[in-house]
Amino acid sequence: MTIVRRSEGLGFLTPLVGFLLLFLGFPAIINLVYSVSTVTFETLRAPTISGFGNYLAVLADRDFWRATSFSLRFGLLTAIAECLLGLFLAVFLAPLLTKRPVLMAPLMLPLMVAPAMVGLMYRLVLHEFAGPVPYYLFEWFGDSPAFLDINNAFWTLSVVEILQWTPFAFLLFYMAYVAVPNDIREAAALDGASGWKVLWLIELPLMLPTLIIAFFIRFIDGFRVFDNVYALTGSGAGGSTMSLSIYIYQAFFKQGAIGKAVAASVVLFLASLAVLYMLNWLAGRRRRS
Repeated sequence: MTIVRRSEGLGFLTPLVGFLLLFLGFPAIINLVYSVSTVTFETLRAPTISGFGNYLAVLADRDFWRATSFSLRFGLLTAIAECLLGLFLAVFLAPLLTKRPVLMAPLMLPLMVAPAMVGLMYRLVLHEFAGPVPYYLFEWFGDSPAFLDINNAFWTLSVVEILQWTPFAFLLFYMAYVAVPNDIREAAALDGASGWKVLWLIELPLMLPTLIIAFFIRFIDGFRVFDNVYALTGSGAGGSTMSLSIYIYQAFFKQGAIGKAVAASVVLFLASLAVLYMLNWLAGRRRRS
């Protein structure tokens, strides 16, 4: 019986494994080959293996480390802010949404807009010379900050990212919050526990797996951000807003350094894989405990 079940499981997994090997495995192998090759657009079909020079060039590039620093700071800041705001909104709005679930729809609207469109929209709104926000700030207060200059661009991009993706964290946390059994809350209330103690000692520990997963998902998404940052500021003045994804794009399309760009993408992939491995390890450790 065990052998039959195992063979049935392998039969169900075979199409999935085949799909992954065809659509993910083959491009991954090609990328690994290109990352250790001297290759141009003219020699894509016949790259010349040259060792790990592309990786050394990437690791020796100051712009790569600047882009890494930007991506790390951007990913951490936006993930923390989105999770904190999403948690607050989930707890604060839960009674209202329980009675009026239709209100969930407008709260999810930012997720319906493509990030590139969000970037273009805010670029128009915050443009130093043509944007309505700087215009009215100057009219009302006599001055307006340059939202997209080298001093303020990072914070502007972070706020735009947070505004768009906080509803994602809010949705996950709300579903986790309402899934907490009411019997536990009622028992704690009968024991004299305050609402804050119920939240801190009961609800948050039960929501912890969702909190961790949401944080890592948003961190990975922020770490590899491209579209809205590219639409708003590009690499920015002096590369001040160049993320790793933008660094790879510029190396590939603008510099024609295909091997270097692919090597940087492999480094980005390995970093994301390490984060996912850590998430899986934490989940497994929690299950064992």
